[in-house]
Amino acid sequence: MMATKRIAIAGFQHETNCFGVTQAGLHEFEMADSWPSMLHGAQVISETFGMNLPIAGFAKAAAAAGFEVAPTLWCSAEPSAHVTDHAFETICEMLLDRIRVVGDIDGVYLDLHGAMVTESFADGEGELLRRVREVVGFEVPVVASLDLHANISAEMVDNADYLSVFRTYPHLDMAETGARCVPVLQRLLAGETLYKAFQPVPYLIPLHAQHTGSKPFSEIYQLPKRFEKQEILAEIALGFTAADFSDTGPSCLAYAATAQKAAAAAEEVVHLFVSREADLDCSMLSLEETVSICRERRGKPIVVADVQDNAGAGGTSDTTGLLAALIEGGTKSVLMGLFHDPESAKQAHKAGEGARIKLAVGAKSNLAGHVPVKAEFEVLALGDGLCRYTGKMYGGGVATLGETAALRLIGHEASIDLVVTSIRNQCLDRAHFTHIGLDPTNYAVICVKSTVHFRADFEPIAGNICSVSSPGAFLCNLKEIPYTCITRRLANTRCGTVASTGTG
Repeated sequence: MMATKRIAIAGFQHETNCFGVTQAGLHEFEMADSWPSMLHGAQVISETFGMNLPIAGFAKAAAAAGFEVAPTLWCSAEPSAHVTDHAFETICEMLLDRIRVVGDIDGVYLDLHGAMVTESFADGEGELLRRVREVVGFEVPVVASLDLHANISAEMVDNADYLSVFRTYPHLDMAETGARCVPVLQRLLAGETLYKAFQPVPYLIPLHAQHTGSKPFSEIYQLPKRFEKQEILAEIALGFTAADFSDTGPSCLAYAATAQKAAAAAEEVVHLFVSREADLDCSMLSLEETVSICRERRGKPIVVADVQDNAGAGGTSDTTGLLAALIEGGTKSVLMGLFHDPESAKQAHKAGEGARIKLAVGAKSNLAGHVPVKAEFEVLALGDGLCRYTGKMYGGGVATLGETAALRLIGHEASIDLVVTSIRNQCLDRAHFTHIGLDPTNYAVICVKSTVHFRADFEPIAGNICSVSSPGAFLCNLKEIPYTCITRRLANTRCGTVASTGTG
């Protein structure tokens, strides 16, 4: 009888915005935010069970395959500036020590992001994978899952036998991507050799243009399915443009029974990227255009994405450019969120529901050029910030928002309701509003501080969707980013302003 294979599993996730405001220290990895707090041992499985997370998908598929899973450590921190050396070294040592303590193992699975930059290591995941190899050696298969926005390096590829990458943005297939590592691990444990080919795409793509439901990515991401019929595994990453790193940008990985087959597949993917470059649409509306469009009346709400203030990309989630423009334009029936503003949330809780209070909303992060919106607000509702996701992307999980308040602007021609929170979260699920009593379908305009993830839950109720170019810490116009380390050119695309975008 064949012995049960033991697989050590762990996760360490961070998406680093090198131009962000605050760093990710150990506390940020220990606390709960849009994802769970730091998990230890058996918690890694019990506290992520049923969630759309890579490690949950791997654990479920591994159990079905008959593996014995040895959970060690899992943690993540909301995207921000660099991971501190203290946090990186502490978490790495915990993770590696627990792999050592597990004892004899047959394989390792890691739930990583792929765009971590620390104070000392531009390639955080490459360094982590190198250290894992030092512990387990090259005879033990090491597989890992990565975010679609991973900036994949040669060191990451060299130190992992297989890297599985999300294929959707919004990321609806996170658990599926973790699970995809299991059959590959089975093949490796059976003695099969998989040859690798790694090829970068020669240009950078801003995140708001990476929606996989739109062209050209709706076509490009058909290739992995076609290659599977040829017994080739193809993985495509689109890169995270706020990480100033020599390997920042899209890339393709291919695995096959021969080096020639793998290389040919990677070459085909990159060729398709190059041939479809002109199809990329990086357009954003100006604030003036946004206000004008928001005056138009339609059967369903217009959803406005404040793409450059996305907490999920290291934004501060407290810029006020869009809010100020909508107030000045006298815009009616607007819902906005999420503003990271612990001070305003605390004042609202102190005043109580129904109170009218003067607040200075937003711009508390000291981001240059931003000022709070000073106005009188009615406190519509208060909450403890425990928000159970209802949308497809994070459904089954719970967001931790801290003290939360729903506020209504008063004393202005504009009619605007907004949600302020005490813990920074990307606004990507309708539950961020409904958990505190606000129904997005009752508004003509919904403004979300998100780049693309919001589409999964808001697109079904949207009459129109547009991206707005309001100043923030996550720049989507790549020409404005003061890069010092990138080696690839910017995509040659349609980057002007447009009237609006559809919901498809």
